[in-house]
Amino acid sequence: MTVTEYPSVPDPEKLARRLGRRSLVFVGLMGAGKTVIGRRVADALKLPFIDSDHEIETVSRMTVPDLFATYGEAEFRSLERRVIARLLKSGPRVVSTGGGAFMNPLTRRAVARRGVSVWLKADLPTLMERVSRRSHRPLLNNSDPEGVMRRLMEERYPLYEESDITVHSRDEAKDVIVSEVIVALDEHLREQARRREEEKQKESRS
Repeated sequence: MTVTEYPSVPDPEKLARRLGRRSLVFVGLMGAGKTVIGRRVADALKLPFIDSDHEIETVSRMTVPDLFATYGEAEFRSLERRVIARLLKSGPRVVSTGGGAFMNPLTRRAVARRGVSVWLKADLPTLMERVSRRSHRPLLNNSDPEGVMRRLMEERYPLYEESDITVHSRDEAKDVIVSEVIVALDEHLREQARRREEEKQKESRS
């Protein structure tokens, strides 16, 4: 099943043109599906896809867990901010970000200026089931990973809510989630265009 099989889904390539030079930026906690959904959305929009964690590993020649262990979280976040800022300047593209990236106010401002943010919002059971399949999660390497995940949800969800678009990530076919992202993006861009037109009309009357 593909997005083109949904009659209500807009033409993805036309949608990409409406994005202009902006990038589509996926945010959310580890396990939310940012990479897998982001990659499929990028394919539909015919845009390049990049995972910011992979880009960080490329430029640093170290894995994310090794960066955490060697330099600590603060230094990693600083590198992450710089990498994402550079990626946004090279848009348009689809970018999947690490779970903590959107916590940085400079990154949030950069995304707002050069992109459209999409929060893949998932509940705790979904996140824990997904992250349990992998062992390279530095923040969860402790005796109470579920407790850590709960804390991260409490800390980060209020800021994730500032995203332009929110889509529920759940146990559903990936193409369904992809279609929901594309429909939500279309609605967001239409609303932005409507607001711009209203502003122009106000200026012309003043």
